Amino acid sequence: MASLDEIRATRLAKVQLLKDKGMSSYPISARVDVTLAEASAQFEKLLKKKELYLVGRVMALRGQGGLVFVDLFDGTGKFQALLKKDDIGDELFDLWSNAVDMGDFVEVSGTLFLTKRNEKTLQVKKWRMLSKSLRPLPEKWHGLTDTEERFRRRYLDTLMNEEVRNRFVLRSKIISALRASLDAEGFLEVETSMLQSLAGGANAEPFTTHHNALDISLNLRIAPELDLKKLLIGGYPKVYEIGRSFRNEGIDVTHNPEFTTIEWYEAYSDAEKQRAFIETMFRAIVKQVKGETTITFDGTAIDFEKPFSVMTYFESLQRYALIPTPEKATLDELSLKAKQLGVSVAPSDSVQKIMDGIFKKAVRPKLLQPTYVIAYPKGMIPLAKDDEEKEGTVDAFQFYAGGLELIKAFSELNDPVEQAHRFNTEEGNRKVGDKEAQPNDKDFVEALEYGMPPAGGVGMGIERLVMLFSDVKNIREVIFFPTLRPKSE
Repeated sequence: MASLDEIRATRLAKVQLLKDKGMSSYPISARVDVTLAEASAQFEKLLKKKELYLVGRVMALRGQGGLVFVDLFDGTGKFQALLKKDDIGDELFDLWSNAVDMGDFVEVSGTLFLTKRNEKTLQVKKWRMLSKSLRPLPEKWHGLTDTEERFRRRYLDTLMNEEVRNRFVLRSKIISALRASLDAEGFLEVETSMLQSLAGGANAEPFTTHHNALDISLNLRIAPELDLKKLLIGGYPKVYEIGRSFRNEGIDVTHNPEFTTIEWYEAYSDAEKQRAFIETMFRAIVKQVKGETTITFDGTAIDFEKPFSVMTYFESLQRYALIPTPEKATLDELSLKAKQLGVSVAPSDSVQKIMDGIFKKAVRPKLLQPTYVIAYPKGMIPLAKDDEEKEGTVDAFQFYAGGLELIKAFSELNDPVEQAHRFNTEEGNRKVGDKEAQPNDKDFVEALEYGMPPAGGVGMGIERLVMLFSDVKNIREVIFFPTLRPKSE
């Protein structure tokens, strides 16, 4: 078998051959009358054309003496072409045979016909090289055992694997459906800052950088939340943003340092109203994107038609982690339970942080059907309002399906004095070693002092939603170019 260097040398020689014959290997433009999908769909109508131009990448070659059958792919579909030496002449036929490889992009022109096997085919009269490939396409891409190579060369993964290619089409359809749902409800799509002096809006460690001209440190945002709430203060009653956030955290099957969220905020709303809206929206999106209201994830049928389940955070720990009275559990009791479950605990971890680790290990995997977990401990979500009926908790919820956390939402805290107090508490946590504690954002508190209407806010992870809809278990399968360690030479 030839080495890659030998294959490249051979193909470079073919570039020179084409040049010697007066044909560019990389011309500026191409002539194309219809896509390959249109050629197939409009075949009967296009049969009447005396000359039809098609373009695409050569995905298969089958030679039979003076005949060559070619499978072309242009991203919309596949179509067969036939080159006959008697039709195009010895020179063009021999040039094809000597210069064209799988992976090349070509322009072909001719007339349509049906083969004896009723295959829609273009009988080629002329052809032209559009882009000569210097590396061979993988012959058995499906059989690759190194999944990391698939992620590194995603362009080959999507080219050779229709299932992967369709998964990213599904991702785009989901985002379009989310955008349409919010637009229909009168929300305004906005863009807010990616580089921030203080990275707030969530509990996470940020990526930091330095701006030379201003000589200041900046952070990549961990969430757009605080900027979006400033827009509520600024007179926009319904806003949303779809965009990237960045968190300097570990990588696992549900976490990537760079990820996409959709966040929306509605003035004069609250967590309960948002739960009702999400339930209606999810049913519509699942039906629109999947064609039905039940999807299968990891072998489980998940039904979005039935009313979503609701349980409190403490109820979930009682039921699945078998903690009798979690609201009264001490640090020592929770540390012991964490150890029994194999959850790591750092010396600086608070009661809430240990409880959250237990929840993620013992509870979250059990939440397969659509479920709202409500009434979180006050210290866990420093930007949410106190629950007026359940002392010591905030009016917040998270939404789960398939064992995945998809949404975090709450009635937004708009009391500037209380917000300042919670930021001070977070700052104390940061000083004793919690790198994910939220910074004391005095600028946001100042904005709140001008007055923010009561509001409900929602944040949803796009990648996890796509994982659920496409039935994959690794977040890197739904990110075109996931974060990877550089490959050593």
